[in-house]
Amino acid sequence: RRLNVRVNIELLSISNPVHKKDLAVRLTDDTDPFFLYNLVISEEDFQSLKSQQGLLVDFSAFPQKFIDLLQQCIQEQNKDIPRFLLQLVSSAPALDHTPVSLNVVETNPFKHLTHLSLKFLPGTDAEIKKFLANCLKCFKEDKMMLEEKLKKTEEDLSRQLSYTQQSLAEKSRELDKLKNEWTSYTTALSNKHSQELTSEKERALQAQTQYQQQHEQQKKELENLHQKSIQQLQNRLSELEVINKDLTERRYKGDSTVRELKAKLSGLEDECQRAKQEVLSLRRENTTLDAECHEKEKLINQLQTRVAVLEQEIKDKDQLVTRTKEVLDATQEQKVILEENTEEKQKHIEKLETTIKSLSAELLKANEIIKKLQGDLKTLMSKLKLKNTVTIQQEKLLAEKEEKLQKEQKESQEMGQSLRMKEQEVCKLQEQLESTIQKLEESKQLLKTNENVITWLNRQLSEVQMAKKLDTPAAHAAGRAAGSPFGMPDRPSFHSSGISHPISPLYAFQNFLEPTQSKNGNSQCPVQLNSQLSKLSRCSDAHTVPAAGHAANKENGDQLGLESKYFKKKDDSIPLRGLSQNTLNSEYLRPCLLPKAQPSPKAAGTPASAYFPG
Repeated sequence: RRLNVRVNIELLSISNPVHKKDLAVRLTDDTDPFFLYNLVISEEDFQSLKSQQGLLVDFSAFPQKFIDLLQQCIQEQNKDIPRFLLQLVSSAPALDHTPVSLNVVETNPFKHLTHLSLKFLPGTDAEIKKFLANCLKCFKEDKMMLEEKLKKTEEDLSRQLSYTQQSLAEKSRELDKLKNEWTSYTTALSNKHSQELTSEKERALQAQTQYQQQHEQQKKELENLHQKSIQQLQNRLSELEVINKDLTERRYKGDSTVRELKAKLSGLEDECQRAKQEVLSLRRENTTLDAECHEKEKLINQLQTRVAVLEQEIKDKDQLVTRTKEVLDATQEQKVILEENTEEKQKHIEKLETTIKSLSAELLKANEIIKKLQGDLKTLMSKLKLKNTVTIQQEKLLAEKEEKLQKEQKESQEMGQSLRMKEQEVCKLQEQLESTIQKLEESKQLLKTNENVITWLNRQLSEVQMAKKLDTPAAHAAGRAAGSPFGMPDRPSFHSSGISHPISPLYAFQNFLEPTQSKNGNSQCPVQLNSQLSKLSRCSDAHTVPAAGHAANKENGDQLGLESKYFKKKDDSIPLRGLSQNTLNSEYLRPCLLPKAQPSPKAAGTPASAYFPG
């Protein structure tokens, strides 16, 4: 059966001994005073009810949500198939003081969903009596209020009646007066109107004759104008037909152009979609390139530090040859370490690339999860009216995700800009690296030339020492006079320096070139060899003979080859004790073997052996 039930909901606050809040719900029927069911829910009872029925609302928001459900039931009660129903179910066949459950049910074609189920207890005799007493008290108060209102309305109505009767009498008197005045006024007006009508009829007949004459004249004029306008309109029609034909042809042409443009538009849209896909792929590549760029920056910084160390080593290598060898060994060791470091870095890069690939796969999975969540959201939108709190939380989550997406888009744009900047920096650093590599190669070439000079000097020294051991000074002089085809003089000795062995063959070679220079004026290579060998002879521990040096300067003019500052004696330089007689062989007179030495700007303060060509 169907009943109209009154539901009263009250929040009871109890302060003794502990401050508590209870929710009291009462079911009553206005037609049946003995129909009374009560339910009192405390906060503890609500927690158990929440866990049993899976509610998502707190105790403070539960009354309002319950009222909202009841209002939806009230809105749907007059429909043939209501969506929301209130069911009062009892275990007994009739409502005979047995516990009852009140269910809020939502009906759909598939299932009846119970959103809330509350168990009510029937009211006891004392509760029914108390309820009836309260109802009686309310009815009596309403009765007293109605009686007072009745008395007030009766008094007001009696006053209004007396006032209206008085006003009616006055109005009736005024009506009689007005009737008399109206009759007199109507008679006078009828007489006036009859006279005016006769005069107006005469005027109208005169005006009618005049208007007829004017009308005939205007009719003739209008007929003439009408014929002229018809001729003009016919001419205009012929012109418009010609214009219409032109316009139809233009329209057909415009339609064809519109079709072509639509085809082009579809092609451009396809290209736009492809471009968007390419942009997405480029964004993914940007992330990988950022990691690679960061690693390359680290490598470049390390290489720059290594290059600075190598430049310092190159400056230090201009000192002693022994130190240059040690520095060479150190640089080779550092090269090996650098190669090992680069291999380790490449391995690290490969690991990072694998991690980036895994992260991209996880991002794709996250996108699929987001799509699934969006589908779930669409299904949950139908239940928004019942689950307002859940939808609010989901809207917050969606807003946060949208903000995160916007932030990620901004970060991707910023990363693209930073990538461009870093690419420019990488280009600059590569140029610097190339310049440093060129410098390194130049330093290596210098080191090779230095090693060649050192080996050559060592050979010369060993040959001199062997010559000392084998030959005595007298036999050496006799053999030299006999073996020299040019008849070279003996080598003088330097007693002032305390050297007992004879002078180096360089001196004899210098004196040998003096008479032959006048014959070979155009050959430049022997002069260069003479000047270079004379300068090398000055770098020995013994003092040079001033007469020979002046003679060479006078005959040769300005000396070619290395400057004198490169052959000054240094404390850490290797002394030249003399060269063997093999320097007089013809192979040293060839132009290709001893070219003119070009001094380097870094050569100030370095020994002569460091810049002598091999």
